[in-house]
Amino acid sequence: MSSMVANQSARSGPMANNEDNVDREKKCPLLLRVFINTSGRHYHLSEYSRGNVPSKEVQIYTWMDATLKELTGLVKEVNQDARKPGTRFEFALVFPDARNPMYRIREIGMTINGRKEPDDMKTLAQSRFQIGDFLDVAISSGNGPTRESDHDRSRSDRIPLGGGGGGSSARSRYNGDRDHFGDRRDRRDRPY
Repeated sequence: MSSMVANQSARSGPMANNEDNVDREKKCPLLLRVFINTSGRHYHLSEYSRGNVPSKEVQIYTWMDATLKELTGLVKEVNQDARKPGTRFEFALVFPDARNPMYRIREIGMTINGRKEPDDMKTLAQSRFQIGDFLDVAISSGNGPTRESDHDRSRSDRIPLGGGGGGSSARSRYNGDRDHFGDRRDRRDRPY
């Protein structure tokens, strides 16, 4: 586990939104727990059950206006293999379901090392990140499969917070087929 601080100044330019910008000299950063999987896939939600988390963790002190491109740069600092041109970074939020004792995952964007992507300037705030959420980053080399369809990228999985239990465990609900997920909406109550 390593820890780092994102220390860039607030964004500026056409993608900057005055509401999202944070004065990083005056505002205290938040702790973002990032879990990196270099197999090209997100961790299965069972990895986040029963108080456990995946072993490849990076802790980043950052702000809500941090972009996916900025987070990509920080991940590259601790993972030499991710520095190769064409490496793909797929970001997902892992968070507790407000209505059920389960974790959920929601993909929020993708960046590619050495290329401009539509999600590069997407911020944590724009992704509806809440303090306490985990960030799951799937890293794949430029030689891997092409980008998933938008249908697959908008999926949302669930797993009980305390693990499985009973006949309706997460393992029986998720059989590895990407088309067989539960409710795909993020149901957290949000003011926006």
